[in-house]
Amino acid sequence: MLSPPSSIPIVFVHSMLAGLAAAKQPTQEWLAAAGIAPALLDHPSARVTADQYARLLQVLMERSGDEALGFLSRPLRPGTLALLARSTLGAGTLGVALRRLVRAFGLVQDDLCMDLLHEGSLSAVALRPANPTAAYPVFLHELMLRVFWRLLAWLAGGRLPVHRFDFAFPRPPHASSYAQLFPGNVVFDQPCCAFWFDSRRLQTPVRRDEAALRSFLAEAQTQIIIPRRGEGSLPARVRAHLLREQPHWSSLASCAAALNMAVSTLQRRLAEEHTSFRAVKDSLRRDMAIARLNSSQVPLAVLAGELGFSDSAAFQRAFKGWTGVPPGSYRHPEQG
Repeated sequence: MLSPPSSIPIVFVHSMLAGLAAAKQPTQEWLAAAGIAPALLDHPSARVTADQYARLLQVLMERSGDEALGFLSRPLRPGTLALLARSTLGAGTLGVALRRLVRAFGLVQDDLCMDLLHEGSLSAVALRPANPTAAYPVFLHELMLRVFWRLLAWLAGGRLPVHRFDFAFPRPPHASSYAQLFPGNVVFDQPCCAFWFDSRRLQTPVRRDEAALRSFLAEAQTQIIIPRRGEGSLPARVRAHLLREQPHWSSLASCAAALNMAVSTLQRRLAEEHTSFRAVKDSLRRDMAIARLNSSQVPLAVLAGELGFSDSAAFQRAFKGWTGVPPGSYRHPEQG
């Protein structure tokens, strides 16, 4: 399991499946292979674990034989993304590696144009449709941004802080969930999809070899599809504190003390980030519950106690409020 526990809104699963579903591929079968109950797709508030989401990407790419998941006019055969990554080896700087990547990407597909943009002190990797009148494959643009960002971050030594992520489509109802997959400022209704970073990073020396690339590729899908949470943000620090205190559930006051701030300060700063102590706690409890339900046969009464609920009924009410479905919907058939 990815740690700490994390979950993804079901709308991102719908988005991932859209290209293959349109091509009448057996997506229901592939969902089950990833450990996801197909019935969850009928509930807009449902969620899947980060492990399941990453596993689904792997299953879809392997079984469809297309690393673009049906979103391009011709498939990206398995190994294409690794080939793109390999094209950057031997580049002296990140800028040289990026220019190689732009050329290589243009050779393996015809639907997307990849550009290097500059604006003041910032540079960007940008994607736009080669045919502006073609249907806009939202998930493909999201996936490719993550692929190229994580690859460049790896080439740069492990980190490439993003100033902002641009998306060339209207702000969706689930926009607040983008922060989980794109840790940085997120802006919609832009001319193209892009991620912006400090231009000075283009001069970063690249010191990666074939052995390092093999290691990167072994974990690439998980790191690409679920980037690490912003560990320095206040909600992430609150979440980390709550995890450290397990099996006990820390109060607002004890959490504030652990973070060396007054209760009122903690509340105000969380509000500035559009959340609250209760919301952070509930999101953690939700993610822990989903992970446990998917991976164990723990009785609901026991799970309720682990999550700090007074009884099973209170937990089940809260869980249905979080996900739109009862806890039993997350049990695999063999678990009963």
